[in-house]
Parts: sequence; C-alpha cells; structure tokens
Amino acid sequence: MDLRWDIIQNYLPMFLQGAVMTLQLTVISILLGTLLGLLTAIARMANMKRGILKHLVLLLIRVPAIVYITLFRGTPLFVQILIVHFGLMPLFINPENGWFISGELARQIKLSDGTFSGTFLSGAVALTLNAGAYIAEIFRAGIQSLDKGQSEAARSLGFSYAKTMRFIIIPQAFRRMLPALGNETISLLKDSSLVSAIGLAELAYAARAAFGATTRVWEPYLTISVMYLLMTLGLSLVVSWLERRYGKGD
Repeated sequence: MDLRWDIIQNYLPMFLQGAVMTLQLTVISILLGTLLGLLTAIARMANMKRGILKHLVLLLIRVPAIVYITLFRGTPLFVQILIVHFGLMPLFINPENGWFISGELARQIKLSDGTFSGTFLSGAVALTLNAGAYIAEIFRAGIQSLDKGQSEAARSLGFSYAKTMRFIIIPQAFRRMLPALGNETISLLKDSSLVSAIGLAELAYAARAAFGATTRVWEPYLTISVMYLLMTLGLSLVVSWLERRYGKGD
C-alpha cells in the first residue's frame, strides 16, 4: 500500500478542525445527556404508595419516562438524527414561524457554520436525547444497586426525598456507574460520526471531503481512525482516573 503523505499533510488542518468539532459535540451532548438521564431515571422510579397521586405519578411521570427510554433505545441513532434535523428543528427554529426561535436569529442560525450552527444544534439535540435514554438506565441501575436501608435511614434522620437523593444516594450511585458512563461517552464520541450525514463538519465529514477531492481512501480514513483512537484512549484514561479518585469510598 502506497500512502501519499502529502494528502494527509494538506488536509491535516481540516482533520484537526473536525476533531475539535467532534469533541465539542461529544462533551456538550454527554453533559446534557447526563442531566437528562438523571432526571429521567428519577421520573422512571417515581412512585406513590396509595391514593389518586399514585395513578397521576404513573400516568404523568413514569409512563412518559418509560416511553422516552424505550423509543430512543429501540430506534437507530442515525434515524433519530435525520428526524431531529429535518423534522423537529424546522418546527422549533424557523425564520417564518418557528415555535422557539423565529425571525432574523433563526435565519442566522441556519446559515452559520461551526459551533451553534443549525447542523450543530441538530446533532447535539439528537445525541443528547439518545445518550439521555441510555444514561437514565445506567442511573437507575446504579441507584437500585444501593441498599434501601440507606434511603430509609436518611429519611428517618429528617432528610427530605430531594436531600436524600442529592447527598446520600446519587454520590454513591455515581461512583458505581462511572465505568458504564465512561463506556457511554466513548460510544457517543464514535457515534458522533453519524452526524456527518446532515453536513456538520466534524471528523468523519472532513475525511469524506478529502476522499471526494482526491479519490484516495486510505489516507483520510486511516488518519481519522488514528485520531478517533487517540481520543477514545484519552477518555479511557480520564475515566480510569475518575474511578481511582472517586471509587475509594465505595
């Protein structure tokens, strides 16, 4: 195999910009997905012992959480990205009659490039929704792995439900879910390559552009493979460090 190093050299700035975009997309999506997953997990486990509130909690909180988790875990991420970009975003951000943003601001978002462009927002929303569904199940497993006696002891000491979750349950569950959360972050980083289908200039999009211009396969795709590998190895090291740092008290 005869590699043409000049292609890698010429397109290296584009690959580096794509790597930055990939990291920005992954970090924003995993942070928002973690928050969404935590809230969804709490909603998924919400329960009242008796009375009409039991039925209201079931219908208005638990069922929507279960439907959301089932829907986003049971459909392909690629399809979700297309639905968000071509279906939902034109409804929410539209210069004519956007539900959330309209007028000149919506027009600028659609025409802008890079971070916070229309394609970036679509990719971030789709990845956040997908990650939130998986992280919700990770949180649920971590919380349910703890002994119920800890929650009961905290409530007997006068802690409210919110304080019990915040100071007792969530910190311990977070330590146990760190490996799974790290795996989800690495998967999300690799899956972010699917966003290239809607035109976001991330790493896979840069490789496809280089391939289209040079008709060379090995140079662009081997280069981004190495860059993805370096990023996933870096994330693995960060997760290992967090496990050593926060896993001591478990």
